[in-house]
Amino acid sequence: MNFSYSDPRTVGPRIRMMMPHLTPLEGRVVDMILGRRDLDETTSLKTIADDAGVSEAMVVKIAKKLGFAGFKDFRAGIVEYNRLPTAELHQELSPDDTGAELAQKVFRTSIHAIEETLSILDPEALERAADLIFAAHQRDFYGIGGSAQIARDVSHKFLRIGVRTSVFDDAHMMLMSAALLGPNDVAIGFSHSGTTTAVIEALELARRRGARTIALTNYATSPLAEIADVVLCSTAQGSPLLGENAAARIAQLVIFDAVFAAVAQRDLAAAERNLSATMKAVTAKRRTA
Repeated sequence: MNFSYSDPRTVGPRIRMMMPHLTPLEGRVVDMILGRRDLDETTSLKTIADDAGVSEAMVVKIAKKLGFAGFKDFRAGIVEYNRLPTAELHQELSPDDTGAELAQKVFRTSIHAIEETLSILDPEALERAADLIFAAHQRDFYGIGGSAQIARDVSHKFLRIGVRTSVFDDAHMMLMSAALLGPNDVAIGFSHSGTTTAVIEALELARRRGARTIALTNYATSPLAEIADVVLCSTAQGSPLLGENAAARIAQLVIFDAVFAAVAQRDLAAAERNLSATMKAVTAKRRTA
């Protein structure tokens, strides 16, 4: 995943994507720094280290581990990120929130995830994914739990334009599917964490069989991403009640809306013809006034 480090919009997503690679202590230090509302260009390394209860060398080490040149680069990135209008979109839920306030916060969290996902979206990866899906003979989707629901939604989209896919949400069925794939096929693994064993094992087997592989995940350096030919990455900031998955789900659906449009573009005439046919097929199932 390539980031434009000069773009402050990528700072939050970049840090979150690297969090799984930090130790629990390092993660707590980063959470403390991100939670400081008084952080500015004058905040010293000593102040941060003392507040976190760690050495100054530890703070510098964490900054470099996250991909920054050092503490000053890390501090400047967070300060610039916090100044963005979208930084205020994400707000924690409170027991005192009214229904209207809850709705505002939930919607803003999703908007935040979409804005940040767009900022890190790799256009080349999106085009490659569209090419693989369009050209494939067999397209198998793998996902467990909430990720399986995303896979089903994506499958439904593609069926509307005549692009047939198969969704598997059982570990054994995934492996059976992967064992039958070949060089003309594509396997897509859906996993928010990128650590779901069943999905990883299925994608690994599909790759050994010669199929091309695509991963949709929230972490560009996850085990699932490491074994995929193409990685499509969302980014979402978690909250105690909603978690990361809620906002990431919206961002991931939008990512595949873009992939869907790109696949349809490969043969727009066929896509429009098939869309008309599938819409006509279900018209009789709708009640008229």
